[in-house]
Amino acid sequence: MTQDEVRFPYQDAALPVEQRVEDVLSRMDAADKAGMLFHTMVAFGDPSVGNPTFGIPSAESMVRKRRMNHFNILGAAPDGREFAAWHNALQRVAREDGLGIPLTFSTDPRHAFSDNPLTSILAGPFSQWPETLGFAALRSPERLQRFGDIARQEYLAVGLRVALHPQIDLATEPRWSRINGTFGEDADLTSALVVGYIRGFQGEELGPDSVATMVKHFPGGGPQLDGEDPHFEWGKEQVYPGGAQEYHLRPFIAAIGAGATQMMPYYGKPVGTDWEEVGFGFNKDVLTDLLRDRLGFEGIVCTDWGLLTDAEILGTPMPARAWGLEHLTRPERMVKALDAGVDQFGGELCTDVLLDLLGSGAVSEERLDVSVRRLLREKFRLGLFDDPFVDEDRAEAVVGRADFVEEGLAAQSDSLTLLTNTDAILPLSRGVSVYAEGVDAEVLGGFATVVATPEEADVAILRIKAPFEDRDRGGFSAMFHSGSLEFPVEEHARLTRIAETVPTVIDVYLDRPAVLGGLEESARAVLADYGASDQAVLAVLFGDRGPQGALPFDLPRSDAAVIASRSDVAFDTEDPTFRFGHGLRY
Repeated sequence: MTQDEVRFPYQDAALPVEQRVEDVLSRMDAADKAGMLFHTMVAFGDPSVGNPTFGIPSAESMVRKRRMNHFNILGAAPDGREFAAWHNALQRVAREDGLGIPLTFSTDPRHAFSDNPLTSILAGPFSQWPETLGFAALRSPERLQRFGDIARQEYLAVGLRVALHPQIDLATEPRWSRINGTFGEDADLTSALVVGYIRGFQGEELGPDSVATMVKHFPGGGPQLDGEDPHFEWGKEQVYPGGAQEYHLRPFIAAIGAGATQMMPYYGKPVGTDWEEVGFGFNKDVLTDLLRDRLGFEGIVCTDWGLLTDAEILGTPMPARAWGLEHLTRPERMVKALDAGVDQFGGELCTDVLLDLLGSGAVSEERLDVSVRRLLREKFRLGLFDDPFVDEDRAEAVVGRADFVEEGLAAQSDSLTLLTNTDAILPLSRGVSVYAEGVDAEVLGGFATVVATPEEADVAILRIKAPFEDRDRGGFSAMFHSGSLEFPVEEHARLTRIAETVPTVIDVYLDRPAVLGGLEESARAVLADYGASDQAVLAVLFGDRGPQGALPFDLPRSDAAVIASRSDVAFDTEDPTFRFGHGLRY
């Protein structure tokens, strides 16, 4: 905004942030304030058209009618220029409306492979890297900071200003379905890595060139009962049989120290602790007494998505994740969350409910102002009030830049973890005859001669995934890999038969720790990956790069060992097949 365009003090970049916050706050009516407290999805595409799949109205209507200005983007444009143009068009809608409060766009992770598009959006035009477990395998805060800086540049180029990550829950319950978004099982490693992550996205302090990080899921979402996930009613209980709450807090303490400005509590409700047995987004013991008063966090607390309103997702009823408070009405849940210390409701757009609560006196405007100040302060610090638009030419040049893509591919390769290498079968010689499963034949053809059966081959390369049980109960439950970590008997036997026929190399994608069940002995080599392309894996198998990864968690010996362990205690399964930190080189 040029000096000639400045009409009010809050538009003047020369004034202190706090003065600007107070000025714009004084000009906001109740609807403006209420709109600030909602942070929901917006679908990439025509701003005047909603998304019926998720029951989302159009972006224009949410900005103009509900006065909302925080949005999590679903989907992606095919390239950086189109992404930036879409962003700019919506910012123009916001600038022309009311006080011209700029929009803040957020995103789930976009730089890695994932089988769950609801928790980690595919990379699209962005550079592609291993999942966070891969960075845990690399054990380098410096390299993670470099990734964060590259992701920051790509996000910034298209107007993404809040990262709904990192996820720093500790993977102490090996069956939990969201381990692939974590840095593994060890609190010390996660604490070191989250500092590098935040520094890469935010810099030393939040400013116009930063992407703010929303750290999740406070106070640590790993110790789920039986490994089930609290997105669903059957997984709502979070348990601490080992009394290890403090262990799970350690990465969050490190994140606060590194300058994290936003925090997301998880869905689960604690059972058997001193905390109230209600979901963390409603839990004053956790959000006020612990997070704010004890740990000194002064930033924004945004709930996970869908705590207030029952919905239907992919044709299946999805109750609000108001665990422990199912009996309350939606307005009563909102009051409970605000009293607990929440600043913003994720995945919700019921501004009318909050306005009714203001009108009745159930929520005071003074309470609302506490949260609105935090949210405005962040927009000012990010420079959004001064220049919300992005350069579309620059977006085209930065997003998916060739050197960024090259670094991402190298990180995928380097993160691979070599578990066994019997008789030094790896690296393989170029041109050998290979029978392959789970590998693109065209890519493999650049390294070897592809044959149709194990009997014809010099070696077999099998790319497989960590096992899970089919838990499809409708909606998006099938996207959460839960249950047994052991391979089904038939599949285990099939893999073993191939290994008995021809020297076999198995690459297993670990979105959760897998029980290998003897495959580590029947195969000549076993490699673990955490989101890696065929090109990245084959570069390691054929010696163009060497594996540098180390396991970010134990690999348990059996399901029985997992069941006997304590969900909140790290490294608690008896006699694991491979220990945290294991990884061979060649």
